[in-house]
Amino acid sequence: MSAADEKILTEVGTNEWQVVVFLLGNQYFAINVDKTREILRWPGVRDVPQTHRAMKGITTIRGEVIPLIDLRTYLDIEPGVELEGSKLIVAEFNRMKLGFVVDAVDRIYRINSDELDASLTGTFLGDNALYVIKREGRNILLLDYERIVQVVNPTLADQFKLDDKDLSSEVKGRLGDPDSYKILVAEDSPLIRKLIQNALATGGFHNLEMVGHGKAAWDRLAEDGEEFDILLTDIEMPKMDGLTLTRRVKEDKKLSHIPVIVFSSVMADDIKRKAQSIGADAQITKPEMHKLLETVIDLLQKSSAKAKKETVH
Repeated sequence: MSAADEKILTEVGTNEWQVVVFLLGNQYFAINVDKTREILRWPGVRDVPQTHRAMKGITTIRGEVIPLIDLRTYLDIEPGVELEGSKLIVAEFNRMKLGFVVDAVDRIYRINSDELDASLTGTFLGDNALYVIKREGRNILLLDYERIVQVVNPTLADQFKLDDKDLSSEVKGRLGDPDSYKILVAEDSPLIRKLIQNALATGGFHNLEMVGHGKAAWDRLAEDGEEFDILLTDIEMPKMDGLTLTRRVKEDKKLSHIPVIVFSSVMADDIKRKAQSIGADAQITKPEMHKLLETVIDLLQKSSAKAKKETVH
């Protein structure tokens, strides 16, 4: 193993990642550094008619057209600065680039997945905030950016959906009964969990167990008498991130045979190398639902064939 590979493995094992902290009004928010490409002064904007009220318009950055979403407008927060004094966080995820308009950018924190408090998720935090990060007397909110973008531009939500065609007969021809396979899904976003469930259902897969973070997935996998045929995991999750989960599964003699698909909104080259270095069987970028379903079928077919071969011998 090269020194570079060893460095990758060390980084993957930390269960840590970095967030950019920014201000909207008097409240602090955060976004994963892996989603962030650059931070700019206000670049100006060109209006786009008949769009969501939080869609400020479009701008051009180094020849590339970028849509701008004002998070203050979206979250009904009174801006702390004039538009011309705002900052722009250029982000890239789900195979797209866009800009989030904010009051100011504060700093970068290195955090551990244990610091993500999800106790208020889906209740007092509403649908847009996933976690609270507590740092230096601050309550910093980590938003569900995939959900925000889909609300602002509903056409993007269609990319996460498969057509209504029932593929279960085709899947049965390749695998037998799809419901005989038990699938574990680790995904922190309730919206994405539902979309994954719907996509797999088109192939006849209904025997799913959904959990909201890597630690819950690890606990289920490690339970005596539990047998899962495949694991789908996000990367950015509380308690245990998806890369740490994947590494633990692949290092465990009892679990290493389980195919693991890393399904994330961020699939930069360094993330792909990390996932590959710890043994992930596939890496798919959201919202490639067609590819996700096909990969699930593929890996289950290969896994079944391998199990039969080992039984014969």
